[in-house]
Amino acid sequence: MQSPAKLPNSTSVETLPLLNQPDPSQLDNIKAQLDLVLLALEALAGIGSEAMLQAANELKLESLVADRVALWRLRQASPLRKGQGGRKKLDVEEARALVLISCHLAKQQAEKIRRAVALLEQMAEQQREPHQTALLGDYLDTFNNTYQERMNDGDRVPPVALNNLALKLLIDLLFYSAANGSRRLWLALMDRSSNGNQQTVSNR
Repeated sequence: MQSPAKLPNSTSVETLPLLNQPDPSQLDNIKAQLDLVLLALEALAGIGSEAMLQAANELKLESLVADRVALWRLRQASPLRKGQGGRKKLDVEEARALVLISCHLAKQQAEKIRRAVALLEQMAEQQREPHQTALLGDYLDTFNNTYQERMNDGDRVPPVALNNLALKLLIDLLFYSAANGSRRLWLALMDRSSNGNQQTVSNR
């Protein structure tokens, strides 16, 4: 009988390779990146905690993400977040579970993600600003407002930097919504964390 924390086939945490155990600073980077990916999904598709918990249930990950409080603590563990109420430690299995949940949600929203990226390309070809379209304008506004509300540096970041981060995350979501998205996201997280290349506003 299968353990609730193990999944079959491509949705198993065991399919996400772990060559070396991340150190605490690398896990901090991973926490920050995962929270930003989920924030982008929230902003684009209105995904909230219920959808995230439903994804955990569908992926048989209830033992790692049991309820709203557990989810909040995992996300609040991001070093970018305001407040000290969240749990500071995120272990590797929890990180891999959040990767699977993020990519599961991205797959569900694949059509909207593709439409948004196509609009972004169209705006670039026409040398127009992305916010001139309703879909991208709403996404950017929601992302910016949510980032400013939740993150430590939210009130100090110029809007253009937030827009650049939001659009970079949108393009990333296109890849994470693909069939091998969870592996792609996990390897990107491991690469960024090992190189100290945290995808934040400050280096955009």
